[in-house]
Amino acid sequence: DWLGRFNIELIRDWLRAAEGEIIADQTNSVRIRLALTELGPTFIKFGQMLSTRPDIIGPEIADELSKLQTDTPADDFEVVRGIIEEQQGCPLEEIFAEFSQTPIASASIGQVHVAKLRDRDHEMNGDGFGLQNEVVVKVRHKGIESKIETDLDILAGLAQLAERLEDFRAYQPTAVVAEAARMMRRELVFDRECRNLLQFRSLFAKDRTIRIPKPIPELSSEKMITMERLDGIKLRDAHSRALTDLKGVDLAEFARTGANIYLQMIFKHGFYHADPHPGNIMLMPDGTIGLIDFGLVGRISERLREDVETMLVSIVNQDASLLAAMIKRIGDCPVELNDSALSNDIADFVGQYSTQVLSHFDMSGALRDFVEIVRRFRISLPSEASLLIKTLVTLEGSARHLDPNFSLMEIMKPYQRLLMMKRLSPARQLKKAQRFYLQLEQLAENLPSRVSSILEQVQSGRFDIHLDHRRLGPTVNRLVLGLMTSALFLGSALMLSYKVAPLMFPDPGFWGIRDLSMLGLMGAATSMLMGLRLFWAIRKSGNLDQPD
Repeated sequence: DWLGRFNIELIRDWLRAAEGEIIADQTNSVRIRLALTELGPTFIKFGQMLSTRPDIIGPEIADELSKLQTDTPADDFEVVRGIIEEQQGCPLEEIFAEFSQTPIASASIGQVHVAKLRDRDHEMNGDGFGLQNEVVVKVRHKGIESKIETDLDILAGLAQLAERLEDFRAYQPTAVVAEAARMMRRELVFDRECRNLLQFRSLFAKDRTIRIPKPIPELSSEKMITMERLDGIKLRDAHSRALTDLKGVDLAEFARTGANIYLQMIFKHGFYHADPHPGNIMLMPDGTIGLIDFGLVGRISERLREDVETMLVSIVNQDASLLAAMIKRIGDCPVELNDSALSNDIADFVGQYSTQVLSHFDMSGALRDFVEIVRRFRISLPSEASLLIKTLVTLEGSARHLDPNFSLMEIMKPYQRLLMMKRLSPARQLKKAQRFYLQLEQLAENLPSRVSSILEQVQSGRFDIHLDHRRLGPTVNRLVLGLMTSALFLGSALMLSYKVAPLMFPDPGFWGIRDLSMLGLMGAATSMLMGLRLFWAIRKSGNLDQPD
């Protein structure tokens, strides 16, 4: 941004991205994406994680970072062979009848190869694939864990530096990097994805509209995962394939079916596939929906699910005050939150979207405006809530890739009634009553001992009250600086008056000036500079209680 302010053609033409475009002509969000791309796989993963936090970085940057794609050079086949044989403890030929030496994809953490199981695996996988059917084997890149750990250390150091700068503090760099580190370390462990696949297959075992790859736990480990290969048309290729490939497929109905599956995951199971972009959703030959890449999944706690339900009900009922209260309950609000301004913005938001016809309701636009309001007031949402919002926005975008008239809110209408029925059901109320009773019982058990401990501390004189002073730092700093300035000026004036050695101008000079104390003169000049600095800080902030 700073270099872009100079209208010097030489500098503008000299600074170019890897593909030759002039960086000064790009927007700020594009430059961030280009920088992360150049820094390598870990930083690309970091950017992809940031794209799920529009409440912190803003929808514009989040949209740009969602375009980040990793195209990492693949490891040599012998390296892949060594990793597989190390993990399985036997030669590759004893595991697979065929194994493609050329990977079909290579991402930041691992690469994917196509293989065929040997005859001995047929009984182990006798539910539809095995003897002659293909599997995919995802193998972790060699040395990627040490590279990621090194890059995460660099990111942690940069985050600590960024916390000291006012412009970056609002982005919560330390907390964001810590969250990114947890996500990346989880993705390094491939058997976690294997467990996710098994859990999803169990949840949707009776659903004939969805296909989830079957993993092979016996051929999966921390560094590799083997699973069924789904042979379908990816959503991103649906409009580019020949019509004969999609004959008899109603794309609009397919979009509605896929949305229903995701809403079941979110509102019924509280466990969902969190990356529904067109590359991870397939149209299967039998008309079912195939999902791949379960490395990123989301979980919704019972408490958050109830809060989301309440927020949806408040929008439908045009209850802006309830929605504002729920936002403050869910999010981490700053101390200086302007409640009246937040209520006004929420009222405008509810008024704009509650009157839209469901068949033309813009869910993506509503969620983006909601996130923009949250970010404007510096309210930080829980990571699971941010991931849910990002998933819903991506889901509606993917569905509109098939049906431009698709409305996710219209699909959600039956779920709103279901949510209300579940909320008022006796079983749910009984569960909440049990939870409340357990909390009350715990409080009753701990309260006497806690009160007794406080009384003992008061009686022995060890009871301390700690006060947390907020926003007094700038005031105290300026007060101390003012005292130091005045003391330095007074001391310098005394040294000048008493002609403290060493002296300057022993003979009368300009305007009769003579015998000036060098230390006094230096102190007076320094105090004047300090006074000007203090005056500028007060003038810049407007009052003493605001930081620079």
